Amino acid sequence: MVIESARMAAAELLKPKFRSVLLKSIGLTILLFIGAWIGMEMLFSTFLAPVLGPWPWVSTAILWLMSAGLVVGAGFLLAPVTALVAGLFLDDVAEYVEQEHYPQDGAGTAMPVGPSIWFALRFTAVVIAANLVALMLVLLPGINVAIFFLVNGYLLGREYFMFAAMRFRSEDEATAMRKANSALILFAGLIVAGFMAVPLLNLATPVFAAALMVHLHKAIERQYADPAQASRMQRAG
Repeated sequence: MVIESARMAAAELLKPKFRSVLLKSIGLTILLFIGAWIGMEMLFSTFLAPVLGPWPWVSTAILWLMSAGLVVGAGFLLAPVTALVAGLFLDDVAEYVEQEHYPQDGAGTAMPVGPSIWFALRFTAVVIAANLVALMLVLLPGINVAIFFLVNGYLLGREYFMFAAMRFRSEDEATAMRKANSALILFAGLIVAGFMAVPLLNLATPVFAAALMVHLHKAIERQYADPAQASRMQRAG
């Protein structure tokens, strides 16, 4: 069940709708970084440069250091910031998957703007925290990898499954479904964590994860509707 959901989600990435969301997310992220660099340079020119006027070499050195810091920071924050921006488009992704593969069920209810922004911020915080944990454990080879995948697998699985489920049910119902299928959702989360661990590919993590969990939610939903099918899918999944 989980493998099939992941396969279908990966296939979705090649479709124009998904490419559009991904390109918009990356484009807006690049614009944000360019804006940050311009803002940093303006602040430097306005406040620091006049003070350091007598020592132009110090001014140049600081500007170079700040630029280098921004480049390093961009490398670390590119995936989280892209995830933040992509989070604003995830309802479009979910609606496309629902209409393309499950038209008989109708499309779910999109999150209002406020909760949508909160979800994007929360996911971004999860990604940043997980990467910080991995950095702190870099001197513990093996353990750091296991912790990275377990923590990310649990958090990503939980967040994205709730996103997919709450398009069709209340938060309490979605939580109950998540708890009843925690092993499947953790497995799906581990696949998302593996996807996120691959450089460049990780930029598509939010889109891939949203599609995967929409498929998984629908598969679990059909388990509840058809106990015989549930038994077969558990043996296969």
